Amino acid sequence: MNENTGQQPPTVGLPASGISDAGLFAHCLTDDGLAWLESLLGSGRYEVRAPEQAALLCVAWLRRTGEDAAAAELVEELRPFAHEVRFAPYPVEGPVPDPDAVHRLTVGEAAGTLARRAARPAVEAQREALTVWRPFEDELLGHWLRIEADPQAVTRASGAALLARYRELAAAHTRCTKHLNPKSNTAVLLRGLEETVTGRELPPRLAGLVRHAVASMVARRGRPSSAEHTRLRREQARQAALPAHHDLAALLLRRLAPLDVARGTTQARTLTGPVTAEEARCTGLPIAAEVPPSVREPVAAALTAPLRTLLETGAVPSAEVLGEVAAQLVAAHPAQGYADEALGRLVAAAYSAGRPRRYALWWSREHHERIASLPWMRAVAPWGPDPAVGARATLRMFAEVCVEYFPGAGLPNLLARALSGLVPLAGLPVPLLTEPFAHRYSGRPCPDLLPAAQAAAELLRGTMYERYHGIDYARVLRLVAAGDHEGFARLCVERAGRPGGSPAVDAAVIEQVRILTTFNLATLVRYADVSPRGGWGGAARGAFCAAVRRAATPARTSYAWRQLLFHLSLCGADEQTRVLAWIDDRTARLPARAAAGIAGPLAVLRLAAA
Repeated sequence: MNENTGQQPPTVGLPASGISDAGLFAHCLTDDGLAWLESLLGSGRYEVRAPEQAALLCVAWLRRTGEDAAAAELVEELRPFAHEVRFAPYPVEGPVPDPDAVHRLTVGEAAGTLARRAARPAVEAQREALTVWRPFEDELLGHWLRIEADPQAVTRASGAALLARYRELAAAHTRCTKHLNPKSNTAVLLRGLEETVTGRELPPRLAGLVRHAVASMVARRGRPSSAEHTRLRREQARQAALPAHHDLAALLLRRLAPLDVARGTTQARTLTGPVTAEEARCTGLPIAAEVPPSVREPVAAALTAPLRTLLETGAVPSAEVLGEVAAQLVAAHPAQGYADEALGRLVAAAYSAGRPRRYALWWSREHHERIASLPWMRAVAPWGPDPAVGARATLRMFAEVCVEYFPGAGLPNLLARALSGLVPLAGLPVPLLTEPFAHRYSGRPCPDLLPAAQAAAELLRGTMYERYHGIDYARVLRLVAAGDHEGFARLCVERAGRPGGSPAVDAAVIEQVRILTTFNLATLVRYADVSPRGGWGGAARGAFCAAVRRAATPARTSYAWRQLLFHLSLCGADEQTRVLAWIDDRTARLPARAAAGIAGPLAVLRLAAA
């Protein structure tokens, strides 16, 4: 069943395999062919690998809508090229994800990561120690304890059998080498055993070493068969019985094998479930064994689902990864707002067709215009929404998601570059700023700096953001009015205290550019009506948590503090007071060293808020 529509896979009117492009075109215009196309439209179970493969589906949609004249006109426009171009889609059998679904990795990429999981020598050596050498050491220790208790009751034959067993184990199990160390307890007991098997008395020094080895082994683990010793060995046996990670990775590879390697999967949870009875019989893995998180991770990253689902499940763990998956939704943004779900899915498929697997920034405004100008896309355009509305909604959605889920990260450069092509389509008067901020060789500042700085000045003038950073927004606006790009670059250098620095490569100067422009957040708030679900107070709390996180690097702490100031500046006076009280409460709970580290910035923040 199709998980989106509940319909069966389309089979009516399916053309014969091996048919030529011209034959396929002619077939799709017959009653059976049109029925086949309409069944694909209804189920969504088709693949458009190139934009032209959406053409006949557009014909079928027009006919279904009652636009026979428009459909006929489109067919005549396509007919001259039917012998050399495939205008029909490819049917697929598996479940089809929703048009707004994205994935971080394809099934093929996840499989490649799993295939690189090899056996870890240290882990396998530990497994050998627990399953082979620890039981043998218990036998060896028990032999010497029996000798201590009653030397006459222990035969030379039993000692010889123990030595022979050791040689067999040493030849077959070579990962552990501790027993080869002459100073180890095991080696000492084996040397003593060799002497007793020959009937010789132990030399005094060796006899002392044997007594010391026996005593230390009993003191460390208890006497064999004692309650303490039994508990230890039972726990070690349980650990040794756990399946190796590379064996579980191989199991997941078997599960992924039937799937399309060029797509994500909607079945990530099923694919990473416990070992089934059938799999246990085939692989020797323990039945119901759980797959650990480190092995599940690549498959979880291939989950195809709406963006917020991926964020909530942790499949998109950072703002940088959000930038990687953004292009999938950016490319399909023209499909948003369609009243007809089938047409929206078709338009999304056409715009997303031919996307390179690992090139996140392939989409551009030129790509959008090229697809929109195709005859079949023009034919269905009257039933679509205003393109500016969809572009603006996509910009707003990504900015809000970034603020909500990664409040201390800001808008990463990769995401800004992915969204920059939407700005003119959305009708925003200010472009999105992307790094580098200046030409690396000439040092000429980026022309987008001044519009971004103007948006920040108009939004944040008179706020605590301006007071905390000591920004003279009046001066910034004068530079904007004069169109003085070089003057703005000099201002950033001056604020950074780095004479001769450049916005292209100097980290301190680049940070001042980010401070003065807010790196697109002010632009999106002013012109795309960004408003996070939890409010700006919730975003400020999240940014503070990111700033004081134990694992945060100094750079990430600096970014998070800048975002905290931005979010807090957009709060109303009452909300600011509540957030500052919350920050004081959280600071009091921090370790003394962490609290001391933010004492200075927090004091300046209080002054700026006053």
